[in-house]
Order: sequence, then structure tokens, then C-alpha cells
Amino acid sequence: MKITMDDVAKKAGVSKTTVSRIINGNYSHVNEITKEKVMRIVAELNYRPNAVAKSLKSMKTNVIGIVLSNLQNPFWSHVLQGVEDTCRSKGYNLMICNSNDKSSLEQEHIEGLRLKQVDGIIVNPTMKNKNMFQSLVESDFPIIAINRKIEGVPIDTIVVDNVKGAHLAVEHLISKGAESVAVMVYPVEGISPRIERLTGYRMALKKHGIGVEENLIRVVQEEKGRAKEEVKNLLSGKNRPDAIFSTNNMMTLEILEGIKELGLSVPEDIRLVGYDETVWSQHLNPPLTTVSQPSYQMGEIAAWKLIDQLQAKQNKETEIISLKPSLIIRKSCH
Repeated sequence: MKITMDDVAKKAGVSKTTVSRIINGNYSHVNEITKEKVMRIVAELNYRPNAVAKSLKSMKTNVIGIVLSNLQNPFWSHVLQGVEDTCRSKGYNLMICNSNDKSSLEQEHIEGLRLKQVDGIIVNPTMKNKNMFQSLVESDFPIIAINRKIEGVPIDTIVVDNVKGAHLAVEHLISKGAESVAVMVYPVEGISPRIERLTGYRMALKKHGIGVEENLIRVVQEEKGRAKEEVKNLLSGKNRPDAIFSTNNMMTLEILEGIKELGLSVPEDIRLVGYDETVWSQHLNPPLTTVSQPSYQMGEIAAWKLIDQLQAKQNKETEIISLKPSLIIRKSCH
């Protein structure tokens, strides 16, 4: 027989309203003894509230959706940890979707999450569904963008200062004696972090009086193996650079493979800085110098901002929060 709230109330000798308050964490009109007694009986009877009935009554599911571009990238595991820890602390569950950076899949996931009546969504946008995001904002649906800015759409956004991060990386290479610094980046296509990292690269070179050579800016398709082939082409020419700035951690691994296949070594033949700190960065040979993003904090703040939207009684101005990166110096540039 299914245990009901009435059963709990009857055994505890309290009203159904009191049981409801305690289960929902509203202890303002309940003394500690009653609270402990009710919670003990809930456990004894193995009572489970009817989440569906509760959500129909409150018009809330206490579920937040998140749509990310590439769950294979270890960067997102830290972001997700920050999101989930914050959601759990505020009584929300998390539903995770992976768009693989495909706009059609992103749209499908967001429509699906809305059909499942999630309370709000955090998204790392593909940048190709601007009209959809504008429509969500206009309908007052709670949504937060993370890691990428959607230009022209008034949406709360949590990002990292990628210009500063790239500037730190390239300036460090120059300080170690690099005179010819190449950069490798995935196709830009309006994706703000990639645009900003190229901007930071150019700014650092200009600051130190080094001209920007367009042939040292290598745009790499995201298919597996393309970065390895591109770095081999880059380093096989007559005027090969003496340093590389890799703008993505997944790309960095392929760059290292390509360097090894050419019989070259880091940092003796080529200095290298990667973007994004990972668990394997310090275990490479040599350990990799990286730009570290506050990924956990990014997820934490995104969740807080979304929950704040859900609980706010009045609209607030749109905000873009830019977090600061740092440089972790190891031995790949000496």
C-alpha cells in the first residue's frame, strides 16, 4: 500500500499542513521536536512525496536544464560540478544535454527541456540559434548563457576574460625568448571565446613590437586528427615558429602528438602554452604551461544567477559577468 502524507500526519499526531511544511523545508512555524519526530516517521514509513502532483500544483519542477557544446572536453566536468553543487544546495535537480556544437541538436534539446517543464536553462550556445534565444528572452523564460556571448540578445552571461588569458599566454612565451609565435584556433564563426583569444594574441605581439604574420594564425577544423596534421605542416616549413599558443585543450593533445611524430621536443625545439588547465597538464613530459579558467566558479555563478531569476519578484537588468583567468607556469616554455 502506498504511504501518503495523511499516514505520516496521523502517526506523528500532527496536521497534514505541518507535515507538508517540514517536508518542503519550511520550519518557521514548527518547533525542533516536532520536526525531528516527523522526519523520523517519514524515514520509518519510507514516505516519498508525489513529485508530479507537487509540480502540477506549484507549476514548478525544481529541475534545471543545461545544454553544453562538448561533454568530451574535461573543462565542462568542472563547470558541471559547480552547477550541480549549487543546484543541490538550493533543492534543484539537474538535467544535462550535449549539443556536440550542432545548432539543430541544441534547438532540439532546448525544446525538449521546455516540454519537460524545466524551470530554467543554462546553455553554452552554438551561436546559430540567435532567434530562438531572443524568443526565449521575450517570453521571460529563465535562461543563462555560459562561456559564450550571444551578441544582440539581452541574456545574463557568465564568461572568462579570454583576451586577458591569451595575452598572458603569449606574453609568457615572449618573455622566454620566443620571437615567432604561432596560434592554433578552431573556426571562429562568431564564437566569442575564439575571437577574444585571437585578439589577445594579436595584442600581446603588438605590445612587444612583434608583427602579426597571418601564416602563423592556423585555423583548424574540429575533426579528429586535423590539429595534428596542421601542426606538422606548420613545423615542417622553412621558417617554422619557435613557439605555439594552443587555444583549446583538446587541440593541445593533438599538437603534442604532431610534434612528437616530427621528432621534435618541447620546449627544446618548440615552446608551447595551452588554454585550459586539466588533470593531465601537470603529468605530461614536460609538464604543460596553461591558461587556467575558473571553471567551477563559472558553473557555480551560472546556477546562482539562474536560481536568482527563478526566485526574483521583479526583472533585473541583464548582466555579463567576466571572470579572470590565470597562468600556471610549468616547463613547456623554458
